[in-house]
Amino acid sequence: MRNQKVRGIVAMLAAVGFFAAMDTFLKLFSTHYPALEVSALRGAASLPFVVLSLTLTGKLHTIKPVRWRLHLLRGVLAIAMLTTFVYSVRHLPLADAYSVFLAAPLLVTALSVPILGEHVDRRRWLAVGVGLVGVLILLRPSGQGLITLGALAAFVSAVCYALSAISVRVLTRTDTTASMVFWFMLMLTVFAGILAIPNWVPLQREHWPWLAAVGILGALGQHFITEAFRHAPASTVAPFEYTALLWAVGIDWLVWQHAPSARLFSGGATIIACGLFLIFLERRERTST
Repeated sequence: MRNQKVRGIVAMLAAVGFFAAMDTFLKLFSTHYPALEVSALRGAASLPFVVLSLTLTGKLHTIKPVRWRLHLLRGVLAIAMLTTFVYSVRHLPLADAYSVFLAAPLLVTALSVPILGEHVDRRRWLAVGVGLVGVLILLRPSGQGLITLGALAAFVSAVCYALSAISVRVLTRTDTTASMVFWFMLMLTVFAGILAIPNWVPLQREHWPWLAAVGILGALGQHFITEAFRHAPASTVAPFEYTALLWAVGIDWLVWQHAPSARLFSGGATIIACGLFLIFLERRERTST
């Protein structure tokens, strides 16, 4: 059992690293192409790997959707989530965008009350509230209290991610994981591609390797995150998702020579601490029941 948990943790660490590397290429893309086009390219680069994986595992027949409307909603959320995220990493250091986006688990807890009717006790509401204070710290670029569009875009992306995560809770009652992944990527590619047509910029030859890297890194990240949750409980591996911030700080330093700010440490640490506290409460409740 212990070896299984270790394998799950290692797989999660690998997944986070691959996704961070993929986001680095998305940031590079964002300086040359519109955000909607980058979103469409992200989906198009990953879709062949999704289809190949489903074919090799014999799960292609399980992609038939049951709740079409909910899949369509996730498609819309996918466009909004990735487009705003790409916009944020274009205008912010990767670590700053990650710090705001890491508020998503807090938002899942808060939004599950009005949407799913779940009960959230005082301790969780306190964690959500304190975590959102951390977001406010990151949203303030100066003493004047102005909010940058890049930071706001990262927060909107986190909200869309939280809503998508909540929709997954409902979809799992009727639809397969294969169905959710396939239609999510397909709708992202098609819908974002259609919306990007008016401002489409032809892909430069030297950027084709970037596109291949996005597809490969995204596929590897998806594989290892699946392995992580296969070998260990969510409460065990989920905390290691926050190592994404360490990757982002390192990538910012090595690629763009951008040093982390004091605001990043204070706001990011607040958000991560509250997220870890929520995971701790969830784990303790499960072990006591």
